[in-house]
Amino acid sequence: MDIETIRTICTQLPVVTEDIKWGDNLCFLVGGKIFCIVNLSGNHSASFKVKDEEFEEMSDRPGLRPAPYLARAKWILAEKPDALNRKEWEKYLTQSYNLIKSKLPLKVRTRLSSNMM
Repeated sequence: MDIETIRTICTQLPVVTEDIKWGDNLCFLVGGKIFCIVNLSGNHSASFKVKDEEFEEMSDRPGLRPAPYLARAKWILAEKPDALNRKEWEKYLTQSYNLIKSKLPLKVRTRLSSNMM
């Protein structure tokens, strides 16, 4: 796995935007809210949100740990892109997208739905 594969998975989801934040972090957003952060320098770590009930199990997997500053919101840090295989990346990035999208205000979700048509 590499950054381009993660980027491909994220940008195939509806109404996703990209932004560089904090100097060297490629962020993927839905409705203006981040659902995935990829560090462009160093080891290319990536962070994403998981379900509450998956957080502990994911935190214990090799190559994964609670994301700094975001762990309280149940975000996981994959220390390297190869910490997960492509199928797992697809599952968890899609899930993170859906978790973040579901928390958006109704007005924003409605606007996003009309942009998807």
